[in-house]
Amino acid sequence: MPTPADATEQSLPRGTSAATHICAARALRDFGDGFVAVLLPVYLTAIGLGPFEVGIVSTLALLGSASTTLGIGLLGARADQRTLLLAASGLMIATGIAFALSTTYAVVLLVALVGTINPSAGSVSIFVPLEHAVLARSTADADRTKMFARYSLVGALAAAVGALATASPDLLVAMGFWRLSALKAMFVLYALIGAAGGLIYARIPAASAKAEHEPAASLGPSRGIVYKMAALFSIDAFAGGFAVQSLLALWLFQRFGMSLAAAGAYFFWAGLLAAFSFPVAAWLSRRIGLVNTMVFTHVPSNLCLILAAVAPSLELALALLLLRAALSQMDVPTRSSYVMAVVTPPERAAAASVTSVPRSLAAAASPAIAGSLFAAGFEAWPLVICGALKILYDVALLWAFRHIRPPEER
Repeated sequence: MPTPADATEQSLPRGTSAATHICAARALRDFGDGFVAVLLPVYLTAIGLGPFEVGIVSTLALLGSASTTLGIGLLGARADQRTLLLAASGLMIATGIAFALSTTYAVVLLVALVGTINPSAGSVSIFVPLEHAVLARSTADADRTKMFARYSLVGALAAAVGALATASPDLLVAMGFWRLSALKAMFVLYALIGAAGGLIYARIPAASAKAEHEPAASLGPSRGIVYKMAALFSIDAFAGGFAVQSLLALWLFQRFGMSLAAAGAYFFWAGLLAAFSFPVAAWLSRRIGLVNTMVFTHVPSNLCLILAAVAPSLELALALLLLRAALSQMDVPTRSSYVMAVVTPPERAAAASVTSVPRSLAAAASPAIAGSLFAAGFEAWPLVICGALKILYDVALLWAFRHIRPPEER
């Protein structure tokens, strides 16, 4: 097993400044993802697409994210990470503008494939491997999980506020805008957020001279453990693709006739609960370990999802989904910290990428299947399949990694 970096190797001059800028950019980006993930099915429906086509768009968005994440993660070991983050911001700007100008299905598919639209409002993103590498090199082992919890907390709070912005098109319609124009305006806002994020990334301090002269590497001594993690994480992601935020919103709209404003309020509170679970995850991981925290919070959250799928009323379904939201994301900062802990410093960007890409590829397949189930009238099945597969993943993760501990747990 590779020897993780010690505190000296992980620290950068002005590392706190780098982490602050990364967290600020993450907040902006997740604010945009928060409203886009909910508005995406609404916009696609407004231009005449059905549930199956919405699932295909979500699948292509995740598939495109996988390919760009892999490429940028492998480049992260050889190129300046700040430059790559600026390039990703440029792609986000282009994506927002292209969606605002697109009304035909073929163009929407192309933009979804090559752009940065995130139908899951989660960690499937071209930005993630680079941000993880910058955060890990800026933080000592003892503070790593706490830093990733703070990073996730900031993003989740921003996504929750973004979900509240879902009601903005209704406000614009009340002011006299056409509904389709109001929806397009939100994608223009998404592009502006990409520009603001780019300005923040430009202020990230450059890596130290020592870090700049580290040997360029993608994956070396950590290859075996990274591939094992990637295989297991892909099961989790494939399962999660059945209940990405866009499809969950569609389920609420079709199953219970939920309004756009009510859906935005739900996703706000769900995001808020998820956000405040991140510091709890960091606290819990110091007591029971990173892997145990991932597993023992994930299983009950997936049971809640399965029960919500068959709930007879909107109130009960929302209560179960909110309980799920309070538990389901506690594996996010702990998983990120664990991956960064068990690989060598030069491999971190590639490790974050390689463990993310199979997640994206696996997640790309399931929204289309879920869309087909929706179209066929089996609306509860995507949620049930998601919860059951995730529980199988939890059991496998605990079995495979229960003896592989990060430095701070030895």
